[in-house]
Amino acid sequence: ADGEKGEAGMPGEKGEQGDKGGPGIDGNIFRIKAESGQPIPPEYYIWIEIINTVLETTEFGDKGEPGPQGPEGAKGAKGEPGDNGVPGTPGENGTPGTDGIPGDQGPPGEDGAKGAQGAKGDTGAPGTDGEKGDKGEKGETGQKGLAGIQGEKGEPGVDGAKGDKGPDGDCQPDDYTPCNCDTHVLVKHSQTLDAPECPTDFEALWSGYSLVFFEGNGYGLSQDLGSAGSCLEEFQLMPFMQCSSSDVCRHGVRTDKSFWLAVGAEADYTVKPMTSIDEIQDHISRCTVCLGTQYILARHSFTDTAPECPEDFSPLWEGYSYVMVTSSGVSGGGQDLASSGSCLEEFHLPTFIECLGRGTCAYYINNLDYWLAQNPDITQPGMWGMGNVYSGLDDILDQGVSRCTVCARDTI
Repeated sequence: ADGEKGEAGMPGEKGEQGDKGGPGIDGNIFRIKAESGQPIPPEYYIWIEIINTVLETTEFGDKGEPGPQGPEGAKGAKGEPGDNGVPGTPGENGTPGTDGIPGDQGPPGEDGAKGAQGAKGDTGAPGTDGEKGDKGEKGETGQKGLAGIQGEKGEPGVDGAKGDKGPDGDCQPDDYTPCNCDTHVLVKHSQTLDAPECPTDFEALWSGYSLVFFEGNGYGLSQDLGSAGSCLEEFQLMPFMQCSSSDVCRHGVRTDKSFWLAVGAEADYTVKPMTSIDEIQDHISRCTVCLGTQYILARHSFTDTAPECPEDFSPLWEGYSYVMVTSSGVSGGGQDLASSGSCLEEFHLPTFIECLGRGTCAYYINNLDYWLAQNPDITQPGMWGMGNVYSGLDDILDQGVSRCTVCARDTI
């Protein structure tokens, strides 16, 4: 016979953790769903009881160790663009690149505007001598030259034979008066825009413009500034014309030139030549031709002091000793140093202005003036003063150019 049920024993020790259970069956099989509007089925309550019992009697094990890494999952979809990053710091300058291959030559540019006329060029080297030309026609008779200076008194002549006795004369006072019946031409150049006045005892014949020399076909013809030919009553840029044997004359040939005494206006060698006749005349000296009975001569001192006139002569004016002028090529002309034209009252540089047959006038840097130079040490032999350069008007006047005096012989 069975005995009585004994008392409950002591609780046993906690058993070891059981093995990990396998994966559960898909939970969907335990889903209990009631039809809409129907009462809850009895299975619902049975499952609720089972779950509670499991929860009350089951002791959950500790969290297991991480399992091994599973296989790589499929590549996820492309994410949205991220925000703009912070601008980076500027990089260092790169090394200069090598020169590129030269490009093809471009098409020619358009012609530029016509440039301004350049300054007159330097004189070229002399050309070779041409063939000897035919003999020219006989020239016209030249102007009468100036009267020479009266010579010294000659030696007494041999006594002549005794003459016959003359008739008896009347006794009365001698009323004979010597007469100076010669006439002499004197030309004054003012080197200004005003016509000068004639000296005392001289009569004015006409006034005009001071001509220095002409040039035609490369050859020059000078006018002594002491002669009436140097004072033209009318001013023309080209007072002469060129004629040939074929009965043809041309006025204003491009190569023809005229040169006139200037007034001392400032010369600008960089500007274009003047074309206005009114503007040009403001650069031309005026002159007056005078007539008198006194013989005229010029004397030069070769110092910075005007010389005295010889005995029986009186001074008319003092000035600077002018010798000659030259232009391009072999053209030029000079003054008779005994003539009043070699003693100009004013010293101007440049002394003259050049006009061309094309109708323009200008100062050109290759036109040169020549003046007598000072030689104060007349006892010094040899080539005194060679190589001296006088720079500036003061040095030229004090040490360079010689002085002169125009003298008139006293009447008897």
